[in-house]
Amino acid sequence: MEGTASTSTFSGDIDPGQLSSLRQGCPAALAAAYDRFARPAYGLAIRVLGNPEDAADLVQDVFLRLPRASRQFRGDAPFGAWLRKLVANATIDRLRERKRLVPLDQAHVELGLDSGVLDAIHAGELLQRLSPTARLVLLLHAVEGMTHAEMAVLFQQSESYSKSILSRALKRLRDLYRSDSPVPP
Repeated sequence: MEGTASTSTFSGDIDPGQLSSLRQGCPAALAAAYDRFARPAYGLAIRVLGNPEDAADLVQDVFLRLPRASRQFRGDAPFGAWLRKLVANATIDRLRERKRLVPLDQAHVELGLDSGVLDAIHAGELLQRLSPTARLVLLLHAVEGMTHAEMAVLFQQSESYSKSILSRALKRLRDLYRSDSPVPP
């Protein structure tokens, strides 16, 4: 899984037979789920965590737990969407373990300007300069398509939590882009 983040998506579902086999711990069903969804899982994890080893470890952990976790899948949404939420929850847990996910009232401190600014920065580097909390909210909303209502459930916060973090993250990115651009945008 190491390397660049994938452009694959979590779209799609799995057939009922494969789901049943996965729930029973069938190695072939797990391998099929891994082949189909590991790339987008890694893509989300690397964008949020920013470290290839941490992202690969997280994906491995998620897929090791998948047979048991799949028993909680109710089929209300496609399997890929449910798995995206599982990966997002795992990244939140990983950030909490590191004490890097902070409450809203402290998030504004993490969004302060850095002292040194590089001459040329690409989008991935700009994202890495956001706090883990801001990066996660931005990626879940803009890249993964989660609504603020879905994030409210995910973060166990109000919808205004993710709206506020997203607004501050976008402002921060604009400010960083302007300060790093040799030519005004």
